[in-house]
Amino acid sequence: MGSQMLYRVLFLLSFYIIQTNGELRFANYYQDNMVLQRAPQRAVVWGFGDTNVLTTLSINNKIYEAMSEDKINNLGESIWSVTLDAEIDEGPFEIVVSQPIANGSLVSITLKNVLYGDVYICSGQSNMQWAVSQIFNGSVEIANAGNYPKIRLFGVSRIGASSPVEELPGIGLRWSVASSAIVGNGYASAVCWLYGRMVHVALNGRPMGLINTSWGGTAIELWMPRQALTDCGITKNETNPHEPNEYDDGERVSAVNTELYNGMIYPFTRMVVAGALWYQGESNAGYNRDKYICTFSKMITYWRQVWNTRTNGITDINFPFGFVQLSTNRNDTIGIGGFPWIRWYQTFGVGYVPNDVVPNVFMAVAMDLRDDPANIHPRTKHDVGYRLAQAGLAVAYGQQVEYLGPIVSTVTLDSATSTIDITYSKVTGIDLRSPNGFEVCCQGAQCSNDNLWVASPVSLKNTLTVTVSIPTTCQSKTIYGVRYLWRETPCEFKLAPVYSLTDPNLPSPPYLKIF
Repeated sequence: MGSQMLYRVLFLLSFYIIQTNGELRFANYYQDNMVLQRAPQRAVVWGFGDTNVLTTLSINNKIYEAMSEDKINNLGESIWSVTLDAEIDEGPFEIVVSQPIANGSLVSITLKNVLYGDVYICSGQSNMQWAVSQIFNGSVEIANAGNYPKIRLFGVSRIGASSPVEELPGIGLRWSVASSAIVGNGYASAVCWLYGRMVHVALNGRPMGLINTSWGGTAIELWMPRQALTDCGITKNETNPHEPNEYDDGERVSAVNTELYNGMIYPFTRMVVAGALWYQGESNAGYNRDKYICTFSKMITYWRQVWNTRTNGITDINFPFGFVQLSTNRNDTIGIGGFPWIRWYQTFGVGYVPNDVVPNVFMAVAMDLRDDPANIHPRTKHDVGYRLAQAGLAVAYGQQVEYLGPIVSTVTLDSATSTIDITYSKVTGIDLRSPNGFEVCCQGAQCSNDNLWVASPVSLKNTLTVTVSIPTTCQSKTIYGVRYLWRETPCEFKLAPVYSLTDPNLPSPPYLKIF
């Protein structure tokens, strides 16, 4: 055999070996007991195996085929991906995936006890990370968890990555059927669980897949793709301090921007999801605070775009995105700090969501959930879960439920009577629980100094209107603005001034009006 022929044979043999030495496997978060996204979306199942071979998948008496990609990773594997038909039947199902191997036989892998339902990504910092065991009545939730076997939970290890990766660097909780042991696990987020449980019940037992990928003490910049940082004028690798009294289990994440997006969000973006839940902002109260409108809106936009692109247009480009507006911090109602601004920026400077700035966004107001003697982590997460679930049912599922507290519709200044009338909408009536919480400033540009805002009593004018009395110190001056509950801890527990008359657990969110 000539040298050229021998070289060609060796080359072909080495190529053949490369093509057949991959291990057939699912992406590491495709596991027994998981939830796939139900109709009207089409679920995607993917994993790794040999290159340029036919992959066969069977589920619910249906057979699907797809060729694996011709590019390989550093393990000699290529990606296979199968898009399933939209499925209403919840299951449970078994998924079997097969590929041929060199001797002509098939190698197969199986997923068992798989349900179709709604899959949510739950992310943010420690108020999302907080476990069910840490909240008021958490023991009751844990004891009753076994009543909800169609809720499945998954927890991500807190490991970042320097660049976007296809697979999770670590898994803290494998897909598991809800039980006392699982919901009592530290990887079961209380806010994520409560939202999922309440929506599950409201939707007559629809399966829910809840993915907790959160990390205490982290700023939003860590959860964003690089382009979003660039869009907001944020320099790569700039320092990222932790909130001084932020809970983070003694762990510290480095300050390299985007690393949590790379390692704890991006790996999921080949998986079709129903939506996302977010509870974060405490760590940005003193860090890039005034860029939060940009960072928050860009993060939502890029998450949606990447998910839509990597699932070939299946995940909705405007998938529902719910968040918890910042709760409280101090054990007094005096400190102002950065929390009021983050709350305002979370609504993109409008004061409420949904609005026209970023579509399909909903929130739970939480600034009236003061929790003595705790500070930044209110243990009253059932109220958070209720408010978030009501908003999700309305926005994500189109149900006709009350989910918004009173929303400011008009603000009318009457200099002749030294009053400001504030009229609300979205409710049939308002419950005025306290005359305190409104402030007026008449010092022009100097009103950026918080000490110049003067407390102004309020009274109920009619079913939907309150009247703010302008203080005597401002009655001969031009009124600059009026604001509402502009404090880190603005009121005692559930004693904000304005609530819905028909749902006493829905407060009006903080508000700022510059005339």
